[in-house]
Amino acid sequence: MTEMTIRQADARDADAIYEIETLCFPDPWSRQSLREELESNPRAFYVVAEIAGEIVGYAGLWWILDEGHITNVAVKPGYRNRRIGSQIIETMLEHTTEQGIRHYTLEVRESNISARALYEKYGFQVEGIRKEYYQVGREDALIMWKHEE
Repeated sequence: MTEMTIRQADARDADAIYEIETLCFPDPWSRQSLREELESNPRAFYVVAEIAGEIVGYAGLWWILDEGHITNVAVKPGYRNRRIGSQIIETMLEHTTEQGIRHYTLEVRESNISARALYEKYGFQVEGIRKEYYQVGREDALIMWKHEE
């Protein structure tokens, strides 16, 4: 595989992130919402994975005191099963833990077994359920948390 770079995202990455959103999620964030996250949300922290100049994955997090709420993690179809998601999460966790985040949370579709396994690999555990959280499909979300020592 060609060398991959993981870096902090900026506003110039909004279109590429939006493309991945629309490919990966039945209810994607809007292009404008993503642009606002990257341009003007002081609590947002996003990273992108880049291969040969193409953004192939990303993750976003909202930073609230010592908590990080992971908003989305996505890898472009055709680039999955190459540890890109793992490397994105590792980078995000390492950077934000060094900066003071001690607790992480996220929601994941109950049916998304591969994402759940990925999060469990990094110490996330199910601590609750949000009934019919996802508008598309009216599916429940599992609330997962990871607590740093």
